[in-house]
Amino acid sequence: MNAIVQTVATPDGPFTILVDEQQRVLASGWTGDRDVVVARIAAAARPAQVRAGRTEAAQAVAAYYAGDLAAIDAVPVAQRGTALQHAGWAALRGIDPGTPLTYTSFAAALGSPRAVRAAASICARNAPALFVPCHRVLRSDGTLGGFAWGLDVKRSLLDREAAGA
Repeated sequence: MNAIVQTVATPDGPFTILVDEQQRVLASGWTGDRDVVVARIAAAARPAQVRAGRTEAAQAVAAYYAGDLAAIDAVPVAQRGTALQHAGWAALRGIDPGTPLTYTSFAAALGSPRAVRAAASICARNAPALFVPCHRVLRSDGTLGGFAWGLDVKRSLLDREAAGA
């Protein structure tokens, strides 16, 4: 598989998007280092070649940051994982902006209220950040918890979504 990478400027810093030949987002995140984004994909699923180019997803990122919080919803993504991970990633895409869930609530939404660690793992293994909005899941006490791209970015995204919801 070959892939295209593009980095765009956002208020939260450079945002790099990696897509396959069908323009499905494989991985993305707030860094200008494409190798960091590629490393978010399991080694066996990484593209053979990555070239710089334009991605359709970049338009959705610009629209999101311009206030159209739903712009990221229709962007196609491609992730490899277990059935539970795929169910979790689909559920993350169903969390409305401005209404974050706790890991406990997220686990319950997946049908396993006690599987909080599994819910957290689904978020941690989410490669197409923003498009699969794992930033919308918080610790049970309402604190931010972890985020691969830093808590400052997570807070900024949540604040933006709260203001625009």
